[in-house]
Amino acid sequence: RTARELAVEVLTRVEEKKAYSNLLLNESLNRYPLNRADAALATEIVYGTIQRKNTIDYMLDRFVDKGGRLEPWVRNLLRMSLYQLKYLDRIPPHAVVHESVEIAKTRGHRGIAGMVNAVLRSAIREPERLAIPDGLDPVRRIALEHSHPEWMVAMWLEQFGERETERMCAANNVPPRVSIRVNTLKRSRDELLERMRLGGFDARPSPLAPAGIIVAGGGNMAHTSWYKEGELSIQDESSMLVAESVDPQPGERVLDCCAAPGGKTGHMAEKMGDNGEIVSCDVHEHKRRLIEAQIERLGLKCVTTIVEDARRLPARFDEGTFDRILLDAPCSGLGVIRRKPDVKWAKRPEDIDRIAALQSELLHAVARLLKPGGILVYSTCTVTRQENEDVVNRFLREHADFA
Repeated sequence: RTARELAVEVLTRVEEKKAYSNLLLNESLNRYPLNRADAALATEIVYGTIQRKNTIDYMLDRFVDKGGRLEPWVRNLLRMSLYQLKYLDRIPPHAVVHESVEIAKTRGHRGIAGMVNAVLRSAIREPERLAIPDGLDPVRRIALEHSHPEWMVAMWLEQFGERETERMCAANNVPPRVSIRVNTLKRSRDELLERMRLGGFDARPSPLAPAGIIVAGGGNMAHTSWYKEGELSIQDESSMLVAESVDPQPGERVLDCCAAPGGKTGHMAEKMGDNGEIVSCDVHEHKRRLIEAQIERLGLKCVTTIVEDARRLPARFDEGTFDRILLDAPCSGLGVIRRKPDVKWAKRPEDIDRIAALQSELLHAVARLLKPGGILVYSTCTVTRQENEDVVNRFLREHADFA
């Protein structure tokens, strides 16, 4: 399989099966191994096409008769071809057209190949038809220029203003950096940095997270001996800041309420020197196994895992028995679009109100397990006011004993 054949297959399965692109892409690259350059191209085409989907569809509608229904694989072949023509200037246009036509012949028939050829040649001949028109209102302009759903842009405009919304949407289309967290029980950040540099890695300390390292062009860090031996974990810098906020101390009893896949549990245990107790909870058994695998890999002893709906934890534990509690709540995920571009097309406005209600229930339930003088950290990986400030303010209004 070529990089582009693999890309069109992944894009079509993501659309038809509502699968996560990152999981499906990894699975496909494992099944059909490509050389490093081709794997990178397939990855860039898949993520880029999903990131820019509504902008590409806007362009596609100018070249394809709206009345004619395209099969999903044909639409995705045209989408990814337009993505390459518009956004990847290092690929010659004739190469994009040639390979797309060959894929159309192999998967379809001569008629489809002819249509694909005609659409792409028109797009090359008339690049002005790929441009976003002037004079659009802010919602439509930002939604098309930075490829986000209009409802999301409108919500962010109201919450953050035009300049900040545009910066957020632009940032969501920038490839994410690879960041790792050093297991400081095994070695210091400086020691691992030195070893990585000696191993030919372009590694530097994170400016945000004390245990973090940024790695450029290092490939999948899970394939390194450092990962297998528990010297590092793969984690976003923003996620590392959560355990820093909890700041658990050696000997304390800590509750991690919605803990899978276990990155924050592991980080807190490392910060405690593996001394004390962390109860790490998730609602599904298969997620508990993910946490256990992390803990075992990192060589940690102070973690106990349980399967439970966090709303029912007060039935399992006495009130006021934890020094610190982390509720890293389920959320809409709109803060991690850069890493999971599917999120912005999968979510609906009504999802946010529904999930904010669940977050309030969770927070209300686990708060009573905190000791007087203890610390409760509420975190999400989203940016909506409804799921963050509103949830916290409502909780504070209803719990006069918290500040």
